Amino acid sequence: MWLERTSTLIGEESLLKLIASRVAVFGLGGVGSYAAESLARAGIGAIDVVDGDIYSETNLNRQLFATLNTIGAGKADAAKARIISINPGCDVTAYGFYFDEETKERFDLSRYDYVVDAIDSVNQKVLLIKLCKDSEVKIISSLGAANRLRPELFRITDIYKTSVDPLAKVLRQKLRKAGIKDLKTVCSLEEPVKPVVGGALGSLSCVTAAAGLVLAGEVIRDLISDPRNVLQPLKQRVT
Repeated sequence: MWLERTSTLIGEESLLKLIASRVAVFGLGGVGSYAAESLARAGIGAIDVVDGDIYSETNLNRQLFATLNTIGAGKADAAKARIISINPGCDVTAYGFYFDEETKERFDLSRYDYVVDAIDSVNQKVLLIKLCKDSEVKIISSLGAANRLRPELFRITDIYKTSVDPLAKVLRQKLRKAGIKDLKTVCSLEEPVKPVVGGALGSLSCVTAAAGLVLAGEVIRDLISDPRNVLQPLKQRVT
């Protein structure tokens, strides 16, 4: 069985929880692509991938599903194809458009066991976070990963405990106004460095990948430790 190594580590019951879970990944760039694939390889049984962008040459340095063969292809479609190539039994739904005020009604967030927010736009992040909180759906958000060199400095922390991340500062302000009191995030302890060439954000594959893997790891641990998950109903969903 292809998940034998995973089952050996976490046990059959925990593996069944992962197989019976549905997770959505919003944003499939340098962070979200690694989160999505890691979740697929862990055995998550249903994954929804959401991104309205298409791949270009500038994505090759850090985005997992970006290859010479996928340039010009939609990120959501490429993610779906990649996940199915790993686990044909995974129920993958690709949404090839951005999540925003105009498209939010196309998502029933209550059907997800977990939501991964790897969106770049602050306003879209706030919208997704608020809707997940209103629906009591678990969500974890990625903060800044650009202009950093230290992949080992990512940590899981609440948004209101972050300090050196400029994106976190803006997000904290907007979440306070929205009345949101807590949010689990993956944040770097490294202050952004100044790019050698100005005018654009710089990025390294090892850094964005690390953020995505930390995101996926927290989702996996939460899913298998959630006391609300009981084995019998999950077995019924799997079969």
